[in-house]
Amino acid sequence: MQGYLGETVVNVEDTEFKDFTPVDWALFYIQMYGGCDGAHHKDWVLDQVVRILNGTKVIITEAKWENGHKEHRFELDEPTEKYKEWVNEITADGEYDYEIGIAP
Repeated sequence: MQGYLGETVVNVEDTEFKDFTPVDWALFYIQMYGGCDGAHHKDWVLDQVVRILNGTKVIITEAKWENGHKEHRFELDEPTEKYKEWVNEITADGEYDYEIGIAP
């Protein structure tokens, strides 16, 4: 789309997502990205859900264009220690190879 003006981080409290719980965010990510083809993309969705459920914050940005179009974009903050501990726990015995996947 022509006339792209860039992105700005917005306060979640100023959006329609202000009352989202970690479960709401996990379901949102599944709905938004879960239909992408490819195991590597599904691995990414699962990893994002695990991060969210282990306390990683969702960062919302608002992209704007000259014609007035706006859209929210979503990414996760740095993973929490709780997430890292969970991954270490499930991979400790070497029998499970945890994949973080590739974003769609």
